Amino acid sequence: MPTHYLACDLGADSGRLILGSLDHGKISLEELHRFPTGATKVSGALHWEFDRLLNELKIGLKKAAAKNLPIASISTDSWGVDYVLYDERGLVLSPVWCYRDARTAEGVAKVNGQIAWPAVFAETGIQFMALNTLYQIATEPAERLAQAKHILLIADAFNYYCSGVARNEVSLASTTQLYNPVQQDWSKKLFTALGLRENLFAPVCPSGTKLGPMKKNLATEVGLPPIEVVASCSHDTGAAVAAVPGSGEDWAYLSSGTWSLMGVEKSQPVINDQSRSLGFTNEIGYGGTTRLLKNIVGLWLIQESRRHWNKGAKKYEFAELEQLAIAAAPFVSLINPDDARFMSPDNMPGKIADFCRETGQPVPADVGACVRCIYESLALFYRVTLRRTERLIGKKIERLHIVGGGSKDATLNQFTANALKIPVLAGPTECAALGNILIQAIALGHVESHAAAREIVRNSFELKTFTPQDSEQWDAAAARFEKLLV
Repeated sequence: MPTHYLACDLGADSGRLILGSLDHGKISLEELHRFPTGATKVSGALHWEFDRLLNELKIGLKKAAAKNLPIASISTDSWGVDYVLYDERGLVLSPVWCYRDARTAEGVAKVNGQIAWPAVFAETGIQFMALNTLYQIATEPAERLAQAKHILLIADAFNYYCSGVARNEVSLASTTQLYNPVQQDWSKKLFTALGLRENLFAPVCPSGTKLGPMKKNLATEVGLPPIEVVASCSHDTGAAVAAVPGSGEDWAYLSSGTWSLMGVEKSQPVINDQSRSLGFTNEIGYGGTTRLLKNIVGLWLIQESRRHWNKGAKKYEFAELEQLAIAAAPFVSLINPDDARFMSPDNMPGKIADFCRETGQPVPADVGACVRCIYESLALFYRVTLRRTERLIGKKIERLHIVGGGSKDATLNQFTANALKIPVLAGPTECAALGNILIQAIALGHVESHAAAREIVRNSFELKTFTPQDSEQWDAAAARFEKLLV
């Protein structure tokens, strides 16, 4: 008899409610409801339509109820750093800001005036990104923070909506740059430096915490029994890494989607001058592990370029863009994906053209050339990141697991294998939802361990292997590429 679970998996572009079914050591997924999540511009500022997203969850829950299956539990995972403020009555204080809003620059200046960057990194182990919660919260008006009873991160706000229990799960808390991974709690040092009260953020709980039954009024409205609400890994990357079908200790992962998150699992944080200078981050994973990783602008470059192109008469699908890239000439132009200009939305092809002009390279001649430039540049940046990771941990990485939506992009996967000169294993696609569900299953005693959960993933999905090709050509391109890095 299968056991069924629900995962609400929220990405920066789209959200899904997914039904996971566990049966005889194998897991299968069914998408019940998909909806857009993208931020909305209001008076020039980027906000999330939080109430609409909660309504989309309810639509999905009603679809789940209509299946008449015995569902054990539900949990939500989401992107990191963004948060929701609640007042004393438990009502949301609008707006719910998007991390790509330009206000974060003001937060960086304010924090730098209070505490030096090396001290921030020593306290948190998190790489500098202007979008981090630390810099966002520094821009909040004092009166708005005074109104707030507590703050929850996005996925934890969804879990709160379902259960009525306010907790920030540790994998998501660790993305904020306000969490101390050594002390395993919110950083009193940073709260003091910013003048934040200690109880502003709801308490931190471990991955796989049972929060309690779904609220009666919500369960009644959607037609479900009061199923268990679990804080699995609330950070989508934490959930995805929990489901990576790796074994042994000589592999790295790449969670490939809007963001590319590349790293390794460690037992302890790696917080030193070298990890700080190389821009690595220490996020918490399932079981208290550390995800030593680099946040890289990923398929956002393709998504934003497509959005710009599709304003014209010709509408491109992603598969068509991939084919145009394959047909384009190799290694004509390269960009540094880590350049700050590529973080913000609007006219990505124009930003790529500007970078190429500034670095004395040909401007991509057409759509295919632009996409090929993005693919090759990402693969070469993955190579740089892998080599830096090996230096940090003092050992060679023998294979790379690519999971998430980007694992379907065969061209980028092959380019990555070529650049890294190690085998790349691609899949599964829905790793965040898988990790979310499997952690629920562990929490409820249905799966005995994390190792057993990874074995279930290996038994349930076929992985595609990409072996390195054209090594000399990629080595030559890598030498050119590294001159573009600042």
